[in-house]
Amino acid sequence: MRLSVIVSTYQAPERLEKVLWGYLAQSRRDFELVVADDGSTEETARLLARYGDEGLPIRHVWQKDDGFRKCRILNKAIVAASGEYLVFSDGDLIPRGDFLAAHATHARRGRFLSGGCVRLPPEVSRAVTRDDVETGRAFSVRWIRARGGRASRGWTKLAVPDFAAAAADLLTTTRPTWNGGNASGWRDDIVAANGFDERMGYGGQDREFGRRLENAGVRGYGIRYRAHCVHLDHDRGYADLRTIRRNKAIRRHTRSRRVTRTPFGIEKRDAAPDPPPTPLRGGRSGQGGRVRRP
Repeated sequence: MRLSVIVSTYQAPERLEKVLWGYLAQSRRDFELVVADDGSTEETARLLARYGDEGLPIRHVWQKDDGFRKCRILNKAIVAASGEYLVFSDGDLIPRGDFLAAHATHARRGRFLSGGCVRLPPEVSRAVTRDDVETGRAFSVRWIRARGGRASRGWTKLAVPDFAAAAADLLTTTRPTWNGGNASGWRDDIVAANGFDERMGYGGQDREFGRRLENAGVRGYGIRYRAHCVHLDHDRGYADLRTIRRNKAIRRHTRSRRVTRTPFGIEKRDAAPDPPPTPLRGGRSGQGGRVRRP
């Protein structure tokens, strides 16, 4: 089974580099990495070229910077992906070495996989080195605590030993919804749903997509304790209350009408390619957050 891993990013090469370390350390090697880039500058392209030279199979899918358009760039990445099975994550989530193996092992027809993450505090996020990722130390509760991390309930996902992980997933009360930072599904199921709804901005767009899969009979299956990644801390200047309200209205419609396919997805994608990346001249912050537009 050929895997395509779709990782979204925007203007955060320092975090993205740490994520690339995680994919270089994967035990399962037969995959391509499709970077869904929502308008980063040339610095990100140079970073990806450098790690491509290290042997990481990278496909860079880019669109020009025009506000938060994650759903649109994800749809373009889905079209570009060559794998029959797609794993979705973000450019601020470092995968443990067995992350892709866990998704591949538990992939079954008629279901999508739903994972989670452990959120690292700012001081721990800054402390992560390549050696920490490659050796697996960055996924140890002891390592996080030693670098100033305060214990939280989310650490449980890392604390449960591997032999008990399946039982923990069975016993958890957390519902397996589509989580864009750690989720996977069959490409043909995703295309049948027409991908992500491009009307939606930040806030709940992943859940809406997962609801359409469920409406079509594709059920979520939880692997929160078996597919591990850690989340690098950063701000979210792109959150906007009006957008979140609109997203909730779309989600209610999808749920109440049992929608299985959005008319605002992959097939609505522009046919003309975007121009090559150029340096930004203001408009959004350079640290991964996005300035709210009027």
